Amino acid sequence: MHSSRLRALACIFLIAAFPAAAADAPPSVFLEDLTSPELAQRIRAGSTTAIIPIGGTEQNGAHMALGKHNVRVRALAGKIAQALGNAIVAPVIAYVPEGGVNPPTGHMRYPGTITVSDKTYRDLLDSAARSLKLAGFRDIVLLGDHGGYQKDDEAVAQALNHAWTGTGVRAHAVTEYYRASTAAFAEALQRKGYAASEVGMHAGLADTSLALAVDPSLVRGDRLQPSPGVTGNPARASASLGNAGVDIIVAQTVAAIRAAPARP
Repeated sequence: MHSSRLRALACIFLIAAFPAAAADAPPSVFLEDLTSPELAQRIRAGSTTAIIPIGGTEQNGAHMALGKHNVRVRALAGKIAQALGNAIVAPVIAYVPEGGVNPPTGHMRYPGTITVSDKTYRDLLDSAARSLKLAGFRDIVLLGDHGGYQKDDEAVAQALNHAWTGTGVRAHAVTEYYRASTAAFAEALQRKGYAASEVGMHAGLADTSLALAVDPSLVRGDRLQPSPGVTGNPARASASLGNAGVDIIVAQTVAAIRAAPARP
């Protein structure tokens, strides 16, 4: 009887504790998690920066999933928004220019890669940004996880800012995010003694380590070796290396976003 009473008391304690734990959890920074009135209230309360995370669906060798860019940019955008304290993350844009179809070029030579035209991509960014402006956001940030469309992001932001002159709303192509995830992280790895040829630019040590840090399920641990479509060598990739890269990307991107409104 005594042990039964103790178990009952423990159950009551747990039931009472769960609502308190839920109440203490920070509100989500992802637009998709909010209702329309909840979003409107968050904007009125000062969350006036919208982040549009841009990924891409492309081959990443034999060891890494096609959705690497999409998973990574969503996770990192979430961390960046939390650090900023006034930002909401829009849904990931997963369809981006990846090369030609007929004949296939670039990553389109490998199964699973999905491409759109440059015009379609720019129109999509333009429409997404205009939708967020209509919702009440004042700073709309484009964060691209892939190198192939950085110039498109800059062109769209420039065109939007021209169209929005005098409105007090700005678009920002924060290319520092991509530079941090490539050049800055690569330099940090090379300072640790890893060769540039190992670090690579696509699905190598750096790329794979970031994936392991963000979501290990993206990586096939029994296939960590060079394969067609890979530049670099993922063999020594690890989550601990990737976590160092995450810290670099988040810190440098947060600083760039905070400085962006002061840019001419």
